[in-house]
Amino acid sequence: MSAVNVSLLESGEEAAWDGFVEESPSATFFHRVGWKRVIERAFAHRTFYLVARRGGQICGIFPLTQVKSLLFGHSLISNAFCIHGGPVSDDESTGNALRNEAIRIAGELKAGCIESRGAAESGPPWQNRSGLYFIFRRPLAPDVEANLKAIPHTRRRMIRVARDNGLSSVVDEGVKRLHHVYAESVRQLGTPVFSRRYFGLLKEEFRSACDVVTVLHEKRPIASVMSFYFRDEVMTYYGGGLREARNLAANDFMYWEVMRRACERGVRVFDFGRSKIGTGAYDFKRNWGFKPAPLVYEFLPLRMTEIPEINPLNPKYRMAINLWRRLPLPVTKALGPSIVRSIG
Repeated sequence: MSAVNVSLLESGEEAAWDGFVEESPSATFFHRVGWKRVIERAFAHRTFYLVARRGGQICGIFPLTQVKSLLFGHSLISNAFCIHGGPVSDDESTGNALRNEAIRIAGELKAGCIESRGAAESGPPWQNRSGLYFIFRRPLAPDVEANLKAIPHTRRRMIRVARDNGLSSVVDEGVKRLHHVYAESVRQLGTPVFSRRYFGLLKEEFRSACDVVTVLHEKRPIASVMSFYFRDEVMTYYGGGLREARNLAANDFMYWEVMRRACERGVRVFDFGRSKIGTGAYDFKRNWGFKPAPLVYEFLPLRMTEIPEINPLNPKYRMAINLWRRLPLPVTKALGPSIVRSIG
């Protein structure tokens, strides 16, 4: 077997990268090369997209983003702003070559650690953390009514309530309404909001693989979600609702509308995305009949003495979260993007 050569992705090689992602069973939507362009343009972070070749043919990839801040530390993340990442390779030796090159780059950058999200376990010296984040996925039937019947009775009733309340859904071409609804929703959670520009770049980059479904009540947007499509799957990713959305059953209706539209599009798997255990989102998805599966995140501490815990459940952020919830929405929209770009 010939030797593996690892180098940075060069201009003009993007199509070959995405071709490998499309063919590799362990690759995800978050391995697509478009994330490199979006992250660089939206957040001005440096990216290091590693390509492994054997005999001139791509046999592995490893997308990495440098996230550096005084508040949250200095890491190489695969992949930042994504729930999946890590090296994808044809064999173990290629995976090891990619990890070794990542370690070399991290050393040159003086990064505190490398974080690999949702990847297969590498073993020591990598440390894994599971039991915090879970994903929720299940197959879709080819028939819309069959999917509706598969939803637990309580959730089906909420969908009927939403219809009785006169709710309707549309697919938005832009992200303006999504961003407004999402900003209000995450402020209620005490979480900084992304910039509207970031959402626009995602829509621009991924085109038909990215859509926005918005729920209307009396022609006013009250809930909205951005979803990603990859192979025969749909994943709801950035979504939320205004305060009145809950009483109108808009959230249940919104996810059903994504599911219904995906079914009509020929999608075979519905992915509710990632949630933290112990949160309302986690319970909401379980109530839809989805079984949680743990995500394993791997860390290689380099200059850090312990694995970073940048998540809202960390008690050290409790005071800041409570303060954020009290801020006016225009203030959170103005301040949020500069904070969230440092979290990754």
